[in-house]
This record gives sequence, structure tokens and C-alpha cells, in this order.
Amino acid sequence: MKLFGSSLILSGTALGAGMLAIPMVLAQFGFMISSVLMLLIFIGTTYSALLLAEACTKTKDNSGMSSVAYLTLGSKGKHFINALFYLLLVCMLIAYILGVGDIIHKLLLDVGVNISASAAYTVFSLFMGVIVVAGKSYIDKLNRGLFIMMVVMLFIVIASLFSNIRLDYLTQTSQYTANDVVQYSAVIFTSFASMVVIPSLVIYNREATQKQIRNMILLGSVIPLVCYLTWLFAIIGNLGTDAISQFHNISELISAFSGQSAWLKVVIALFSALALVTSFLGVSMALYDQNKDAVTNNRLMAYALTFVLPLVLAELFASQFVSMLDYAGMVLVFLAIWGPLAMVVKVRRPDFPHLQTEGSYTAAGGDTALVATFGFGALIFVSWFMG
Repeated sequence: MKLFGSSLILSGTALGAGMLAIPMVLAQFGFMISSVLMLLIFIGTTYSALLLAEACTKTKDNSGMSSVAYLTLGSKGKHFINALFYLLLVCMLIAYILGVGDIIHKLLLDVGVNISASAAYTVFSLFMGVIVVAGKSYIDKLNRGLFIMMVVMLFIVIASLFSNIRLDYLTQTSQYTANDVVQYSAVIFTSFASMVVIPSLVIYNREATQKQIRNMILLGSVIPLVCYLTWLFAIIGNLGTDAISQFHNISELISAFSGQSAWLKVVIALFSALALVTSFLGVSMALYDQNKDAVTNNRLMAYALTFVLPLVLAELFASQFVSMLDYAGMVLVFLAIWGPLAMVVKVRRPDFPHLQTEGSYTAAGGDTALVATFGFGALIFVSWFMG
């Protein structure tokens, strides 16, 4: 069950970004182009995740991303990876904090309770932080329950929306160019960015075999892909590309269904909130472990760095949900593609002094796959600058 729960943590970490950002970003391209783009990015991110798992399992005395970076890339490499890891996790955490606050604010407003979005996400973040600090077993159990609830609500939403799907909406596209497709690849890339939790999950599953580690990552990557494709099919089929392209935040997307039925709007809002909460748990777990590995073993100090600092920054970047994911996409190229690539090149050398052979995992594909991964990272990096 630990491995299955770990797969759900991987899936949940990705889903918060993708389920909410993907319809707003990809609608302009139509369903078919969007599906092909998602499939290509899924392949690249999944292999990068397997590379990171290889680096983590083959490094002795691995206590987190910071220690793996130090043992494979040296002191300068460690500082570079740490800086990027912090920037990435904080950007993602800010995005999820803003998204949760927006949804909680709107849900409470519908029942006559008027509190600000900032108050909503502050209380939520500080409370969830206590669970994260309590340990991975608590995160695992809570995430399983939330994930099951989220999937049930997703099926309810999809079943309700499928009856109203218009096939002509699925073939609609807005005016776009090939450059636009490349430009938005960075945001979609972030929607599959669950690899940030892999160092924590490798430690959590130290007793796992090579095959189990591989299957954990594959399952945790396939689940978001299936959910994204189904979700995009239902959203575009109901609203059309023109309407979705006008949305600027999550609550506008949810409000678009208010005309169909009041209960559907509530279910979609709850589903969206659960998607964000599961992502929040995964990213905050990774950031907390990083703070303990690289900064301090003091729980209170690590708690403050993990949850209080992003709350302060969230106040400064209100209404920037998609923008935060865009910034995270740029950082993620270095951290989740080129970083693991450099680490794997190092651990595969016969003279690597910190090699852990027992229980280690080796990603398939050889040098050809490594070169292709470098090219994939270059494509995403270029897409960010084009944006």
C-alpha cells in the first residue's frame, strides 16, 4: 500500500496544476492538438522522473535532493540545484495557495459566509502544514482519502458533462500559430511536474525493488494523463474554445457551469479544491524535506520556511495562478530535466565514489534517451522565453 499511496502522491501533486490550468491554456488549440501536445510532454516528463529516481537510488547516504546534488554534482552543483528547487517549489506552492483561497472564498460566499481569499488560504495553509510536519505516513493516508474523493467527484462531473457534449466544440480552434503551441508548452510541462516529490518518496520506500520504483512512477504519471484528457474532452465539449479562452482564473471556469445546475457547480468547485489540496500536500512535503535536508533540522524553523514564507509571497502575487505555473515551468527545465540528466551521467560512471548498488534503479534507453531528454528540456526552455 505504501507504493500505491506513493503513486497517488505523485499523481495528486501533478493534478492540482493541470486540472485547473490546462483547460484555460489549451482550449485555444482544440482537443486534438492539445491531446498530442500533452502526450509528448507526458513522455518527456515521465522519463525525466525515472532519471531522478535512478540518481536518488544510486547515491549512498541520500537524505534528499540537496544531498544527492552534493554527492553527484559537488558543492557548486548542490547550491545551484538547491536555489532552483526552492524557487520551483515556492512558485508552485504560491500557485496552489492562491487557487485554494479563491475556491474556498467562493464556496463560503455561496453559503453566506464572507471571508477574504487571503484569510481562507492562510488558515488552510497553516493547518495543512501541521499534517505535513507530522510525517509522510499521515500525508500518505490523508492523500489516499482525498484522492479517492477527487476521483469519485471527477466521475460524477464527467458523467454529468458528457450528456451535453457538442462534437463541433471538440473540433473548434481559435486563431493560433505553431509558435503559440510551443509557447504554452511550459505551462503544460508544469502540469506533469510531480517529480519534485520523488526524492522524498524514494526515502519513504527504501525497501522497494527496481521494478517497484519504476511501476510507482509510471502509475503516478499515467493517472494524471488519463484524467487530463478526459477532463479536457468534457470541458471543451461543453463550453467551446472561445468561451474557455476568456477565463482568467479558476472561479470563472467553475462559474461557467452555474447555468447548467447549481449542484454541478458545487461538485466542480469541490473537485477543483481537492485537486489543489493533493498538489499542495505533495509540493509542501517536498519543500519541508528540502528545508530539513539543506537548512535546518528544527521542525518549527522548517515549518516557518515551508508555509509562512510562501503565504507572505502569495499576498504579493495575488491573481497570478497561471503566471506562477509559467515561472515554475522555466525553473523546472533545469531542476527536473537537466539536473537529473547531469546526476545520472555522473552516477553511471564506473569511478563514481558514492555508488549505491543494492536496491538501485536504472532507467532504460541508454545514451540515446539521454540525448533526447536534453533536447526535450531545450524545447521547454525555448517555449518559456517565447512566452
